[in-house]
Amino acid sequence: MKHVWWLLLLCPLAYASPCPTGQTKDEGALVQAEETWAQALEKQDVAALACILADEFEEAGPAGLLSDRSSVLARAAQHSDVHYELAELHAHLYGDFGYIRGVGVAKDHGRLKAKTLFTDVFVYRDGRWQCVAGHDSFLPPAAR
Repeated sequence: MKHVWWLLLLCPLAYASPCPTGQTKDEGALVQAEETWAQALEKQDVAALACILADEFEEAGPAGLLSDRSSVLARAAQHSDVHYELAELHAHLYGDFGYIRGVGVAKDHGRLKAKTLFTDVFVYRDGRWQCVAGHDSFLPPAAR
C-alpha cells in the first residue's frame, strides 16, 4: 500500500496526449507549427508547446538572454493574458531541416505590447517538426 502514491502520480501521464506525428514535410507544416505555438502561449497549453520544442531547444530572446526548453515551458505555464498575431511568415525547407522567419505581434487588451522579428529552426524527426533553436529581436518603435 505504501507504493500506491507512485501510481497516483503516474496516472496523469497515462492520459496525456502523445505529440502528433505524420506531419507533412512542407512549408505549410512549419507555418502551422508557428500558429500552434502562438495559440499554445495564449492558452497556457504547455503540452502543445512541449510537442513543438525539441529537447535541446534554445532561444535567444530579444533581451539578449538564452533560454532552454524547460525555462520556456515554465514561462508558458504562467503566461499573461496576451494575444499573439503572426505576419510575414516565410518558411524554407531543406530535406529534414527547415526554418521560418516572421513578425510576431503581442497585444494586451488590444494594445500593442511588443513586436518582434523571429527566426525558428526546425528538424523533422519522429514524424513531426521540432524546433531546435529560435531567435527574437524587438523591432524599433518606428516599425511597430
